[in-house]
Amino acid sequence: MQNHIVDFLNHLAVERGLSTNTVHAYRTDLEQFASLAAREKANIDTLCEDHVVRFMDRLRAEGQADSSIARKVSALRMFARFLYAEGVRSDDFTEAIESRRAARRLPEPLSAVRVKRFLLASSPAAGGGRNKTRGLRDRALLELLYASGLRVSELTGLRVTDIDLERGLLRCVGKGNKERLVPVGEVARVWVATYLAERAKRSGPGRDSPYLFTGRRTEPLTRQSVWRLVKSSARRAGIEQRVTPHTLRHSFATHLLGGGADLRAIQEMLGHARLATTQIYTHVDRERLKRVYRAAHPRA
Repeated sequence: MQNHIVDFLNHLAVERGLSTNTVHAYRTDLEQFASLAAREKANIDTLCEDHVVRFMDRLRAEGQADSSIARKVSALRMFARFLYAEGVRSDDFTEAIESRRAARRLPEPLSAVRVKRFLLASSPAAGGGRNKTRGLRDRALLELLYASGLRVSELTGLRVTDIDLERGLLRCVGKGNKERLVPVGEVARVWVATYLAERAKRSGPGRDSPYLFTGRRTEPLTRQSVWRLVKSSARRAGIEQRVTPHTLRHSFATHLLGGGADLRAIQEMLGHARLATTQIYTHVDRERLKRVYRAAHPRA
């Protein structure tokens, strides 16, 4: 089974162009299923619906969320269809499994007031040298994250040449290796320019990194570092709500929609392949409208 899993992952990476992180997630899910199948002495030819059902039962017994189980079953479906398409199997062993989509949780964006508090809490402290550069980097990174709605993996992969500060445009490569252009507001551009100027002073000629946001030496900042930065800034701002890099992406889209932006324009800026994915933000905005109505209307 492992050989077929490797073939499937190569198919996802090479033919479908999925990102390294996505392929890694599929690998984890499929290897977890393969481990269960091996204990039951099953092989690629004897896999059946019962194996999938028992896998789902085991995940529930472990207390995994419905959304996680749905994702793992989705990975199995794709794997089963790949085996059928390649002629490895004469059937799809997941075909009879009922498709149960987990209830989609609405994102919880930060309010505009909280975003302002959050960003101010990340302002660089007074001083010079490395601490000043790092402080400017952190503020520029968070300003850009909120200004552009990028995924954290897209942000960490940015190169200095990907952002045009004069025109206010940013080029990034998203899911499926799809490239898109995203506008960048003036405030974020000022912070990025200030950070790059300070970084250039410390780096010296020919020693600067091609990456926009760097960690140690010239290596790109890791996703884990961005997560830690977001959490620490939220803590300093006194925000009790759970805040992640994706929260800023949700806030970006929700605030654009609330300000009257066109849904298709938001779809393009977020890099969503389907408009239905972007439409979740209309539900968020409806909830906001209902709260305003209940608070303001005398007969609400």
